[in-house]
Amino acid sequence: MKNYLILCLVFLLALGQDVFAQKSPVYIKNGKAIDGYDVVDFHLSKKATKGDDAFVTKWNGADWYFCNAQNLNLFKASPEKYAPAFGGYCAYGLSQGHKAPTLVETWTILKDTLYFNYNLKVKERWMVKTDSLIQVGQKNWESIKDKE
Repeated sequence: MKNYLILCLVFLLALGQDVFAQKSPVYIKNGKAIDGYDVVDFHLSKKATKGDDAFVTKWNGADWYFCNAQNLNLFKASPEKYAPAFGGYCAYGLSQGHKAPTLVETWTILKDTLYFNYNLKVKERWMVKTDSLIQVGQKNWESIKDKE
């Protein structure tokens, strides 16, 4: 039990520098929004596509990466249309009143909005009641988005 607690503490301290200290309204990892994935391509190709260093723009305090110039231009013309809900933080976490990091493989598009979750197990819980959890998350987001 003691080893488990120490391991959890080390894990939280490591995450703390990357996520929990973020006041940013966008989940940023290694200096990139959504870990450098192309948020437009989730909508257009229905898949996770890594962005290219040649196609980058700054928006909402973060660097957003795209796989091609067309996707970059679509995002620049309408970033709110393509950017994920809750800045890319965990949708389930927001419904519980806190920011949490996300994994790209947890993505979902519902009613033309991109969502991410902490991990696949959390995504399963979130998928059971998405409508109500999204509503609660939206209420929480305004007071949480600029806090650590």
